[in-house]
Amino acid sequence: MPGSAKAMTVGTVSALVLVTAYTVTLGSSGWLWFAWVVLVLVTLGAVSAQRN
Repeated sequence: MPGSAKAMTVGTVSALVLVTAYTVTLGSSGWLWFAWVVLVLVTLGAVSAQRN
């Protein structure tokens, strides 16, 4: 996996940890989870583009 796709994957996993911590501490935020899902989709697109 090239560097940019790997960095996006690490960022996505880090964002998941942060959003989960936020949800546990302050309660659920639909917008944060929506943003995380969008980030996952962008990351998947970057990873698949790098493989081709």
